[in-house]
Amino acid sequence: MSSWGNAIKISVFGESHGNGIGVVIDGLPAGEKIDFEEVYLQMSRRAPGKDKAATPRLEKDFPEVMSGMLNDTTTGAPLCAIIKNTNTRSQDYGNLAVNPRPAHADYTGYIRYKGFNDIRGGGHFSGRLTAPIVFAGAVCRQILSRRGIKIAAHISSIGNIQDKRFNGTDISKELMERLSKTVFGLIDQSKEEEMRNLIEDCRKNLDSIGGTIECAVVGVPAGVGSPMFYGIENVISSVIFGIPAVKGIEFGAGFASSEMRGSENNDEFYYDGDTVKTRTNHHGGSLGGISSGMPIIFRTAIKPTPSISRPQKTVNLVDHTDSTLEIHGRHDPCIVVRAVPVIEAAAAIAIVNLLAEVQML
Repeated sequence: MSSWGNAIKISVFGESHGNGIGVVIDGLPAGEKIDFEEVYLQMSRRAPGKDKAATPRLEKDFPEVMSGMLNDTTTGAPLCAIIKNTNTRSQDYGNLAVNPRPAHADYTGYIRYKGFNDIRGGGHFSGRLTAPIVFAGAVCRQILSRRGIKIAAHISSIGNIQDKRFNGTDISKELMERLSKTVFGLIDQSKEEEMRNLIEDCRKNLDSIGGTIECAVVGVPAGVGSPMFYGIENVISSVIFGIPAVKGIEFGAGFASSEMRGSENNDEFYYDGDTVKTRTNHHGGSLGGISSGMPIIFRTAIKPTPSISRPQKTVNLVDHTDSTLEIHGRHDPCIVVRAVPVIEAAAAIAIVNLLAEVQML
């Protein structure tokens, strides 16, 4: 299933090396003016071929709106956008139909779809399919911004190199603005050179590296979300896990809270004027699946790129024998950098859906 959502639905279509990829967004409110310069900015942050930390495959990632918008304003009809694939080298993937890549979906896709899955560039399993998600998120985040809700993420870690974390109770507008427009987003910008050096070392050694991304959503009013299965964490997580390479997510203190006592983990309430706030934010902005009004903060784990150029052990699905695979093609030595705007986009899609459910759009 490549569709998601209740009040507002998205459907992602296409393959990495097909004619194009795209998304249909159904249920958006009519009359929302969309600044396409902002959309292009978000698309460019994810686009390949513009940084040594990414694949050299160069794609313009220019979304062509087919329906649902007139004079850059939503009409209420399904919004459909297509992104053409213009720089493919399908011959690099010819051996993967028989020899599946370790840690990739080649094998599971072969079993699930009886060998008919498109393996060129990963087909529908490819990270290329995150471009339509970023388009949808870029539209949704503008709708949210008009309602006082801002979203930003940063590279929390590459390998064992750590960036600073968000201040859980006070995230400045200036920091949010900077991160939401940056390609290599860091709170502590002095960490960039060290992280880039690690990525480059992996690339030169025909290897890859993973990391984590921390995302903050500021301005969501208290009372959004529902127990038990449609809470803040449930909805955000369900979109986040649609992003290839995601292997984990935690909210607030996350797994660290399992090592705390209640007296340490509990976020005490206080009044700031007429607004109830908490002095700390170990809960990550969600209590019982319902927003508390504090920043919603979560961290996502991104695995290393499966496609590495080192010889790897695999199997031959036709001969039923063990085999060795050498992967060709153009691949990211680190997915984390380009995944940051994708995480932001997924968060925007999730929050728009949650607000629509309680008629706050």
